[in-house]
Formats: sequence, structure tokens, C-alpha cells
Amino acid sequence: QVQLVESGGGLVQAGGSLRLSCATSGVISSFNVMGWYRQGPGKQRELVATISSAGRTNYADSVKGRFTISSGNAKNTVYLQMNSLKPEDTAVYYCNIRFSWGADYWGQGTQVTVSS
Repeated sequence: QVQLVESGGGLVQAGGSLRLSCATSGVISSFNVMGWYRQGPGKQRELVATISSAGRTNYADSVKGRFTISSGNAKNTVYLQMNSLKPEDTAVYYCNIRFSWGADYWGQGTQVTVSS
């Protein structure tokens, strides 16, 4: 069974930084795309950033220049370095992994709270 486990969320003051991690277990194949999504209070889930197996990255306009997504040395791991955090970044952050055959999986989410 494929499982994704996120870590690194927490409470931080505006202007601070956090680094989220996502590790995958239960699968041998390498990912096609991994990414981070978030869902703020009363909002729909939205894309934050993705990275392809070739290393191509994609960011939401709201986080460009502040967040950096990267893949780890361990298979099917991904990180999100978040700098210059703003109160509007407050959300539950979810990790997603997609494989070339179409299957995709989600983590349970990690809470990020940015105080003003």
C-alpha cells in the first residue's frame, strides 16, 4: 500500500521559514510528478508547487520567489522550503505523488500556521 508521510509543519511568525518533507513508502517505481498542495480555511485545495522526475518545477504565482520545491536523494521524497511566510500561507499542506501509469496518492496533510 502506497503511503505518503508529511512532516515539518508548525507555527511560525510572518517572515519566518519552514521546510516541509514528504516521504513515500510501499512503492518501487519512481514518481512522474510530485507536488505540494494546500487548503486554507474555507478555501478549495490549490496547487503550491510541483516537480517532475526530470526536475522541472512549477509554482503558484503566490509563492514564486519565496518557496522552493526539491526532490530528495531517497526515492520518491520531496521537500518544500518556505521562506518569507505570510499569514495567507496558513493552510493544511498536502503532498501528492503521481506515477506514469496514472495512479496518484495523497498524504494526510500537515498544518502550517503563520501568525502576523
